[in-house]
Amino acid sequence: MEIASNLSDKAVHDYQVVRKAIAGDERAFTELFERYKESVFFMILKMVNNQTDAEDLMFEAFEKAFTSLNYYSPQFAFSTWLFKIASNNTIDFIRKRKAVTISLDRDEGNSDERGYIYNLQSDSLTPEEEAIRKQRADFMREKVKLLNGRYRKLIELRYFEELSYEEIAQELQIPLGTVKAQLFRARELLLNILEKSEIVDKEEYY
Repeated sequence: MEIASNLSDKAVHDYQVVRKAIAGDERAFTELFERYKESVFFMILKMVNNQTDAEDLMFEAFEKAFTSLNYYSPQFAFSTWLFKIASNNTIDFIRKRKAVTISLDRDEGNSDERGYIYNLQSDSLTPEEEAIRKQRADFMREKVKLLNGRYRKLIELRYFEELSYEEIAQELQIPLGTVKAQLFRARELLLNILEKSEIVDKEEYY
């Protein structure tokens, strides 16, 4: 695809890095993340005014961008595209939070308006639901085993052992930015495996 003539040298460089990332170069993901993580974080922080939410939303923005790189067009700067994704994602988050706030602020004296309280499901699971959850967990563990060693380890540490990004970086003795970038890639690969598995499962019924 032709690069827009008005792009800066920095934007052109970003596009070359994006192409490497699409080709599977993990260092390219890390470079993009390290270059823009602070600016994306502070933009989001101004919108939500909460550091924890801003950090979570920053990771979500990069994950959405990294899993959609094939849709990026060099007609405009990668940074513009990334900030748009981050902004839209944050706006969605704010809208959902406002919706929840409105519900919780309803008049408790009106039983019709607070009926949602009584409709909340119990946290306890039935034996059947427990069995289904275990079956799904076993299924996920089997699919994770299909990842290569590095990606499998990252997924296991993050989601099975529930370690933080910092703890994973210490465990594997790699930079924090590398952990985050490679986890994005690991989730993308796992999603591809799950999608292929779904196709196979459907074909078994025909």
